[in-house]
Amino acid sequence: MAEIPEKGPLSWSVPGCVDGWDQLRTKFGTRSFADLLAPSIRYAEDGAPVPEVIAGYWKNADLNRDAEFRKVYAPTGKAPRVGEVFRNPALAKTYRQIAADGRDAFYTGDIARKLVAFSERKGGLFGADDLARHKSEWVDPVSTSYRGVDVWELPPPGQGIAVLQMLNLLEPYDLRALGPTSLDYWHLLLEAKKLAYADRARFYTDPLFARVPVRELVSKEYASDRRKRIDLAKAATDVPHGDPKLGKADTIYLCGVDKDRNCVSLIQSNYFGFGSGLAAADLGFAVQNRGCLFALDPTHPNRLEPGKRPFHTIIPALATKGGKPWLTFGVMGGDMQPQGQVQVLVNLLDFGMNLQQAGEAPRVEHVGHATPTGRPAAPTGGTVKAEFGIPQTVVDELVRRGHQVERVRTNGGGYQAIMIDPTTGVLHGATEARKDGAAVGY
Repeated sequence: MAEIPEKGPLSWSVPGCVDGWDQLRTKFGTRSFADLLAPSIRYAEDGAPVPEVIAGYWKNADLNRDAEFRKVYAPTGKAPRVGEVFRNPALAKTYRQIAADGRDAFYTGDIARKLVAFSERKGGLFGADDLARHKSEWVDPVSTSYRGVDVWELPPPGQGIAVLQMLNLLEPYDLRALGPTSLDYWHLLLEAKKLAYADRARFYTDPLFARVPVRELVSKEYASDRRKRIDLAKAATDVPHGDPKLGKADTIYLCGVDKDRNCVSLIQSNYFGFGSGLAAADLGFAVQNRGCLFALDPTHPNRLEPGKRPFHTIIPALATKGGKPWLTFGVMGGDMQPQGQVQVLVNLLDFGMNLQQAGEAPRVEHVGHATPTGRPAAPTGGTVKAEFGIPQTVVDELVRRGHQVERVRTNGGGYQAIMIDPTTGVLHGATEARKDGAAVGY
């Protein structure tokens, strides 16, 4: 086996979401789990209409893979239509147990026992000790400056520092003068992405198990050295990782800002649509497949080891101006997330777009890179998925420079953001049509 299967019980890792909710609620919250989960319990019990984008994901899911999964997500035998009311009473029961008994219900209580029994039924490897030992970790964010703004990301095992690496690589170029329809801008963006993702494939892993050279990777000096590999006239097809020793898909995102201007940037994910494709009928939720992001190469820093967290794609982000909160934002979509975040920031800071325009503007997504699971890069240098809003003249010139380009209606992504006007203190919210979402003030 070269890689962990993307579906099935071998793709599981210990779910940390519920403990993460509890850590956030305990440290910063003012309400009980019972209050916070009450709306979700009501929607799960009484039902909620299925929105358009989610209905599309549901329609394309393999609903016949497993009988228990089908009982939860296709009780009528087919995917619900747009606007059809979907109910999940088993999930409502699970939430009620968490509301009553807290996070322990999930990790040591009845939910944990059901998860272990489910694992035994499906040939998984979950044991009671695995769940009981889980504990979330508070970490210090990592930042870089770009155009007078400090951009903050979470450190590995997530991929947030890829955003910082890309911004550092792009910073010396006058992108404002080039403009958003410039061939040189799109070429530079793609080449910076390739360099950052080559490092992502080699170095990103759980820092509790291996040294990750985060400080070096996000330094301006390292970016200056790596930038020498960018050829303005030609697309790179072979992009090795650097030597940072100079100083030695199913995802939701939400953000919120309160009356005191406290900001939250939160993302969570089953990874693929419906995660591992397995769901316990008596619990009402699909188990994620985050474990398939381990490498099976015993020499790789992201190799599978007991008690270790796999490489993660989910990256909530914040930006500050003058030490004060300015932007809380995120982009969904697996490998697209760093690429999307950089394009949003460039749209805001270089091209002068407003918050809504910055998310709606056409994007590219480069695929076919090497990954932290040990998968090698495509020998052709990968493929650029260019949305139809990008001018055909730009696409033609990208091809002439050696990029392989595929036209797509939309690429991976889906963006939400709140900006705090530094002069008036007014909040600006934005969402966009690549995902179901809403910007709501109350």
